[in-house]
Amino acid sequence: MTDTPGDEHTLYDVGNNDVDPQNHHVNVQQAERTFNELSRALSRRSVSGQPEDRSKTERSSASSYVGKDIEKGAVEEAFDLREYLSSTNDANQQAGINHKRVGVTWEKLQVDVVGGADFKIYVETFGQAALYFWITPFMLLWNFISPLLPSNKNNVPTRTILHPSDGLVKPGEMCLVLGCPGAGCTTFLKTVANERGDYARVIGDVRYAGIDAKEMAKYYKGEVLYNQEDDIHIPTLTVGQTLDFALSTKSPGPNGRLPGIARREFMESVKTMLLKMLNISHTVNTYVGDEFVRGVSGGERKRVSIGEMMASRAHVLCFDNSTRGLDASTALDFIKSMRAMTDILGQTTFATLYQAGEGIYELFDKVMVLDQGRQVYFGPPSEARAYFESLGFKPLPRQSTADYLTGCTDPNERQFAPGRSARDVPTSPEALEAVWLSSPLYRTMQDQLLKYKRAQESEKHDQETFRAAVLADKKRGVSKKSPYTVGFLGQVKALVIRQFVMRLQDRFQLYTSFGLSTILAIVIGAAYLNQPLTAAGAFTRGSVIFVAMLSCALDTFGELPAQMLGRPILKKQISYRFYRPAAVAIANTVADIPFSAVRILLYNIIIYFMSRLARNAGGFFTYHLFIYMAFLTMQGFFRTFGLMCTNFDFAFRLATFFIPNMIQYAGYMIPVFQMKRWLFWIFYINPMSYAFSGCVENEFMRIDLTCDGQYIVPRNGPGVTKYPDNLGPNQVCTLPGSIGGETTVSGRNYLQSGFGLNVSDLWRRNFLVLIGFFIVFQITQVLLIEYYPQYGGGGSVLIYAKENADTKKRNAALRERKALRGKSDIITQTDKEGAEEKYESDEKVHRKTFTWERVNYTVPVPGGQRRLLHDVFGYVKPGTLTALMGASGAGKTTCLDVLAQRKNIGIVTGDILVDGRLLTSDFARGTAYAEQMDVHEGSATVREAMRFSAHLRQPKEVSDDEKDAYVEEMIELLELQDLADAMVMTLGVEARKRLTIGVELASKPELLLFLDEPTSGLDGQSAWNLVRFLRKLASKGQAILCTIHQPSSLLFESFDRLLLLERGGETVYFGDIGDDSQILREYFTRYGAVCPPNVNPAEFMLDAIGAGLSPRIGDRDWKDVWLDSPEYQAMREEIDRIKSDALARPVENKKTTFYAAPFWLQLKEVVLRNNRALWRSPAYVFTRLFVHAFISLFVSLSFLQLGNGTRDLQYRVFAIFWVSVLPMIVMSQIEPLWIFNRRVFIRESSSRIYSPYVFAIGQLVGEIPYSILCAVVYWVLMVWPIGFGKGAAGTAGNGLQLLVIIFVELFGVTLGQLIGAISPNVQTAALFNPFIGLILTTFCGVTIPFPTMAKFWRVWLYQLVPYTRTLSAMVSTELHGLVITCKPEEFTRFDPPSGQTCAQWANDFVTAYGGYLDNGEDTAACRYCQYKVGDEFFTPLNIQYENRWRDTWILFCYFIFNVIATIIASRLLRYAKR
Repeated sequence: MTDTPGDEHTLYDVGNNDVDPQNHHVNVQQAERTFNELSRALSRRSVSGQPEDRSKTERSSASSYVGKDIEKGAVEEAFDLREYLSSTNDANQQAGINHKRVGVTWEKLQVDVVGGADFKIYVETFGQAALYFWITPFMLLWNFISPLLPSNKNNVPTRTILHPSDGLVKPGEMCLVLGCPGAGCTTFLKTVANERGDYARVIGDVRYAGIDAKEMAKYYKGEVLYNQEDDIHIPTLTVGQTLDFALSTKSPGPNGRLPGIARREFMESVKTMLLKMLNISHTVNTYVGDEFVRGVSGGERKRVSIGEMMASRAHVLCFDNSTRGLDASTALDFIKSMRAMTDILGQTTFATLYQAGEGIYELFDKVMVLDQGRQVYFGPPSEARAYFESLGFKPLPRQSTADYLTGCTDPNERQFAPGRSARDVPTSPEALEAVWLSSPLYRTMQDQLLKYKRAQESEKHDQETFRAAVLADKKRGVSKKSPYTVGFLGQVKALVIRQFVMRLQDRFQLYTSFGLSTILAIVIGAAYLNQPLTAAGAFTRGSVIFVAMLSCALDTFGELPAQMLGRPILKKQISYRFYRPAAVAIANTVADIPFSAVRILLYNIIIYFMSRLARNAGGFFTYHLFIYMAFLTMQGFFRTFGLMCTNFDFAFRLATFFIPNMIQYAGYMIPVFQMKRWLFWIFYINPMSYAFSGCVENEFMRIDLTCDGQYIVPRNGPGVTKYPDNLGPNQVCTLPGSIGGETTVSGRNYLQSGFGLNVSDLWRRNFLVLIGFFIVFQITQVLLIEYYPQYGGGGSVLIYAKENADTKKRNAALRERKALRGKSDIITQTDKEGAEEKYESDEKVHRKTFTWERVNYTVPVPGGQRRLLHDVFGYVKPGTLTALMGASGAGKTTCLDVLAQRKNIGIVTGDILVDGRLLTSDFARGTAYAEQMDVHEGSATVREAMRFSAHLRQPKEVSDDEKDAYVEEMIELLELQDLADAMVMTLGVEARKRLTIGVELASKPELLLFLDEPTSGLDGQSAWNLVRFLRKLASKGQAILCTIHQPSSLLFESFDRLLLLERGGETVYFGDIGDDSQILREYFTRYGAVCPPNVNPAEFMLDAIGAGLSPRIGDRDWKDVWLDSPEYQAMREEIDRIKSDALARPVENKKTTFYAAPFWLQLKEVVLRNNRALWRSPAYVFTRLFVHAFISLFVSLSFLQLGNGTRDLQYRVFAIFWVSVLPMIVMSQIEPLWIFNRRVFIRESSSRIYSPYVFAIGQLVGEIPYSILCAVVYWVLMVWPIGFGKGAAGTAGNGLQLLVIIFVELFGVTLGQLIGAISPNVQTAALFNPFIGLILTTFCGVTIPFPTMAKFWRVWLYQLVPYTRTLSAMVSTELHGLVITCKPEEFTRFDPPSGQTCAQWANDFVTAYGGYLDNGEDTAACRYCQYKVGDEFFTPLNIQYENRWRDTWILFCYFIFNVIATIIASRLLRYAKR
């Protein structure tokens, strides 16, 4: 085995803490005085408890900055972790603070998952969802009666993914778990960490210091943690804030800290230690970031994940490929840090690592090798290689031991020793397991396990000490049985602070929410400006209160998708036992109150006083109290559904079950006494009804209304003067609650008569019930998140698309070729290259050279600019493979982004040229870029994703058959045969990485192939296969530039050239690597950094430049050495020569195109993919259909078979008005989908796969068929149950109604897409909806009738709102010629003057205003009906039957406008800062 220098003295030597500091990154020559002072201070405090003067520490910290290069963007202090831990550990022991020593044993550990051997789960489609909906009642009935019938009970089929195994890892030991992808390494780690929720069954006995798994999970879950491979964080928190939060929930109480050290001081001390240990102190104020939020680098984000886990202070740690994305030097530093912490603190550490170097491998005490879930080795690392060599496996030269052990389980990579073959060497997982179980090493392990278990059972010292230490860590008041360190209130406090900080830092959303809310209030206030204290102001006062309350309450609908977004983070942090799930529900409410209270107070002040509601303090504050309580109640309502449901579509479906009824039965549209008897109970279980009742009771109890104008019957019309101007003895006031002969109407009477509401219920019923609803929804949130958590992303279940004839044939061919390869014991080079030969045709073409000079890149940061790249030079020639390396955070990905033209913020300077000429518009199309983040269309299969790339990125002259055949070769090369039909969204990390590379390779780039850490997340053999394939591409003329982490020496030598960066984006070296890295090693040797012959040069050079925690070799900065070197001059001369030679060639007259495929081909492929995605998203599509059917059905039930009375006339209008609600429903569902799809488009558009116009059109075209289907269903359930078509237009008019509903549906779809296009995220998009919905519905002439609308709004906004056209066309079609017959209670009754008949007294009035007299010849109790035909109702509302077709097509024009605006917004707004 090869060694890393100095690693012959490993950190795990028992009892040996006096290791030479020069031999390790962690143990530098001398620890900074800062930490010596701190150590001595801690020791002294443990004795005296006196405060310590910190001046020395501060001076020491300040002096450490002297001589540092500030331009590098990071000033790091040398840090000795072992010294720090030893000093604090000594102080702890002196203070009597116990250690937690938790050894882990497992016996017969077996894990099963759902599904048989050939079991596959297939993706559900819309067609299946529709079918299941109809047969669900029968299935439920069968489930109910089937237990009563005699039958054989069929258990759910399962399969074993981790076969029975045994093992022991003692406190202070580290165990390395190795295996090929799919071997069960992650399953083992999750099971050991007590993360068992993803599995059908876990069998066997796992014990922690003798405590069984069940007790450990219940009382001590926070002491056993699993660190997953993906880095999941809140991207808008800084690194420091992320660690602060973790520490605030895990810092020990007074009994777990040294005397005299405050909790805040302890947290700062630990945070500083973690930042320095992980070498990320410079990122403390930088956002963590993610794929779409610019933040720390990928390697730094991985270290934040590690730091967060270390902050938990757990003692059994399981790391799943936690060095992914770290450079070799940083990875080694991290494992050495783990070694030091494990030794000193007695931790028990498990880790699975890919591409582990020899230096890392030797730091472990035990190694376990898995093969398809079977344990084939467990024991000392030093004996593992000899064990497998004794079985007959041959090691490859310069192959690390970890790669060798993994390779022995890989049928495609293992080789046999001379004279041995598969006939006499165990090769199958079963055979390897059988040999292991009969080996002496296994028997030795069993003896150790038995002795350790007996010792634990008899002495129980470790167990008792562990229990006491956990108890000492708890803060005062925390239950002994609680698995949490901090009490419930402490958890809520920490979460409130975090949520508050997140809201404050999200300035865009903060400004948007306050801005839109204020504008909304001004619009509502202006629409209902200065309501008169007359009968004319009665209905509109109710309208303004209803609209204000409804807009405020439905503003909380955005909580629904928001509850879905944070689930992965919630799941991780709850598993770490940072907090109880219930604390999140309470903290979210508390943290939002400061923001929402101020926003809604401002909103209410504007509306209340602009609309001239009762102007007194009691009236306003009561109104504000009810509106705000309605807001908080509905916020709790939507959060409850967000927590209850597994996905947004299901939550949306449930929410829309309630929302229409809440609006319909709030008491505004239909008074409670007019509600259908079988539905009126909805009013009493509706929180909105109590809020509305409270608000209107508060208003009308304080005012009296004067009866005048249109509310007096009969009255003077044009040219008529026979009636008194004021209310006379033979006239009546038609306002409900009026008393004969009185000109004023009490507001109380108006409410009682018109709405059936009693003002005495204001406090005794309405307010108390509203408070009760608020409390109930808080309790439901707590109960749901605590006992019925919906975290989503269950994990490891693959979902497949069903095969068609084409894919069935291609899959058979892939399986056949795989079987043929598997028959050979040794895979020859010729066999491996079979697929690779087809990458390039034999056509000889001139390939261009890519050069860059003096490249600088600066980005804006708070307080100024930061330079990330500084004067970077280099070139990539055709046929060469160039590596871009450096420490994590040195700017490798940044450099790649800049060279690939992917940056859209910051300033890039310098010359980036192709063949000496400036980049042309087709540069991005001629390159391929496999990014570090794997972003794909989740509903596509692996094959479909790669075909999409090939069809649109390869030249259009290449036939589809050739492109498809090439994709099959890529699938075979990347060993994705078994996953070809798997859905991308269900792939694991490693498979997604292969797919990302495959999608880019499928494009066959003409100019350059960029790859950002393509081997991260791959095991050693897969990484070698990939790099060997890249080498093959280069030999065919492809130019490749690739960042790479942790390459083995064998892998490193496959590259031709190296660009090496250090922090600050400074170049350390650019040039050839040479055979056996000879040229690179000679360069470093010349300047004092001699690489020993048995050391990996890739790791050594990073150590030499000080990439890790170790100091650099030499007294000069390596960037200065480079600038003075002859290699630097030679490189400059070579770039000049490349440019001059290229410029001497004639310019090609080749036509440059922005995209490889023409517009119509792009559109075809994008539409096909989008249609397929929607068809495979039954929850999304069927939810829309369900919502439309349900709303239409419930509205129809409320207005079932309407008659011809005047109230029925009003109800017909309300039923039509519900059509205008459909766009609001559709928008809420479409916006999240659009924004998610835009994320995929942003990645794909960077490669010029298809244009933004195609993206926008493709999104719309996919929605149209489902929109028409929804419109038809809504129309069918509305028209006939309600009884439309009784007017002059007859049933033929229903056809026009259908056309209008289809146009409204299309308008809603495109409006939702437009809002999605202009919004940076889902939360912001949700803020627009109430504002737009209110504008559209308020000014269409229903809530404010046209005659009473202010002239300012009437002349422009009323005409501009598309719903004006919707209602105009539908109302005029339905009511034209409809004969009105008043019901007895609908007549207005008055007495004529003595001696006159009703007709003599009222005919002039009827002639002027319409309607009819039912008893014209009577001389008393005249009965007047307000309308005779429906036209009399809608003509005063500025609606004309003759304009119905005009209005219909104007509505269609709005749809066209939305399409055009969405296309433009998609082109101009991407919200992708990188």
